[in-house]
Amino acid sequence: MHALVADLVLPGDASMYVMSAMETSRELIRHFYYRYEFATVAVTHSLFALEHVLAERLAVNKPLQDLIERATDAGLIAAELAAELDRSRLLRDKLTQGAATSAALGPARAIDMVRAVFDAVSLLLRPPSAAEATAADMSGAQPEDRLARLWEEHRRALFPASFRGVDIEGVELILLDADVAGLVQRELNGGLDNSGIAILWACIADLDKIVPLIDEEYCASYFTRLRTMAKLAAARYIPAAT
Repeated sequence: MHALVADLVLPGDASMYVMSAMETSRELIRHFYYRYEFATVAVTHSLFALEHVLAERLAVNKPLQDLIERATDAGLIAAELAAELDRSRLLRDKLTQGAATSAALGPARAIDMVRAVFDAVSLLLRPPSAAEATAADMSGAQPEDRLARLWEEHRRALFPASFRGVDIEGVELILLDADVAGLVQRELNGGLDNSGIAILWACIADLDKIVPLIDEEYCASYFTRLRTMAKLAAARYIPAAT
């Protein structure tokens, strides 16, 4: 079974905690033939390392979903990789809630998901490059500036052709895309009224539901960016803490 995990290489510059979590997840994959459930447990255990590295790299203590989104916005990980990491996070949440069991994954899918964590951790442990530093600076910009930049990217992107007319969990993707696009334009052109704000939050709830379920890379990237835009558009309407 060594061949299954041959490319899951532990990063040499990781902390002992991260090394331990990643090695455990790798060994669980290696020994899944003893217990089928080890494959799913390997994925959830690998998230300990991911969450720790993300929190250190971003210097913020937030839930894993928020950390993944922040790392994507800062250009530290690609949207496709972020979508795969979020699918692992969603699986962990379902296990916690009793909505899935430890037999949820087969070994092949589990290996792909653990590999995504290994890839992300390796990227996050690298010293920041000039490009990443620029991306990080942009992530610290005002939400409206980041929103305008992402909107220009989104306008040039083609809707995933094979997902026209497709719905996930009752959410029709092309209509969700159109709704968010219209709301983002209204926000950039002066702001949303109460009705628009309510629709935007409903769209965000739909995006949070469907993005982790998309298993095609381009479509996952497309809707991950759409979700980021929606949350940036909603940022000014979150009441300040008192």
